[in-house]
Amino acid sequence: MASSIGNEKSVNPVLRISQLDALELNKALEQLVWSQFTSCFHGFKPGVLAHFEPEVKAFLWLVLWRFTIYSKNATVGQAILNIHYKNNLSQTEKYQPLSKHQKLWYLIFTVGGRWLEERCYDLFSNRQLQSFCKIKSYINFGAGLLKLCGLLNFLIFLQKGTFATLTERILGIRSVFCKPQSVRQVGFEYMNRELLWHGFAEFLIYLLPLINVQKLKLKISSWCLPIAGLPNSENTLAAHCKECSLCGEWPTMPHTIGCLHVFCYYCIKSNCLFDIYFTCPKCGSEVHSLQPLKYKIEMTELHA
Repeated sequence: MASSIGNEKSVNPVLRISQLDALELNKALEQLVWSQFTSCFHGFKPGVLAHFEPEVKAFLWLVLWRFTIYSKNATVGQAILNIHYKNNLSQTEKYQPLSKHQKLWYLIFTVGGRWLEERCYDLFSNRQLQSFCKIKSYINFGAGLLKLCGLLNFLIFLQKGTFATLTERILGIRSVFCKPQSVRQVGFEYMNRELLWHGFAEFLIYLLPLINVQKLKLKISSWCLPIAGLPNSENTLAAHCKECSLCGEWPTMPHTIGCLHVFCYYCIKSNCLFDIYFTCPKCGSEVHSLQPLKYKIEMTELHA
């Protein structure tokens, strides 16, 4: 019986990706809570929360801390991933919950730190006195130093896999699994198929914008429906003057490109500007010269 209880309380290390996922879930939850809270004030005067935004955020994060870290020794993201915080300062390897001092200092470092950063920016943003400028420079230097320490801590975390944030390392709290995790067995054939498909999809996403689909479609249509042996006569040209080879409507300001087909001026001009290698979609002829059609077509033929 004692051995089974000891196994239940044994510590199970957490993967790096699981710790990073928990942090991202925490950020997403905070953004969701803040967006839902601000939506309650859409009917009020704009900017009603602007003067008290740091305090309101601090109060909301305090409520989250009360029902997560203080009561369950885990954030919401960690609870979703079956992770708890362990008191790493204890000498035993068994699971030890966080002490009250660690929970309070966690509140001060996270909630209090963010509130102080936002409020100090508002306090010293419009101050022009020399003393305030010095204090502001000291605060900026301290904030930059903390970010540098956070970067170094993250690099150490990537190497060793413990203490994903600087607050965790200072307070000596470590992420562990609540229960032993079963080993996932994934077939190599499935993984290879997924990797191959994702690689092929990324290749298509990169390649498709480089393909001129319109030109390719016109080229295929010219191959499938070749038009050869058309006599170059006035009657044949006049017969094609009743329809634009691009839009299919009665040609407006009809023009030719040297073949027996007729185009609207705006249709052929826009296509030539878009593609310098434009060819006729009907016969595949290249654009030799854009010339206006000299034949006079009566508009009464439109209803013929």
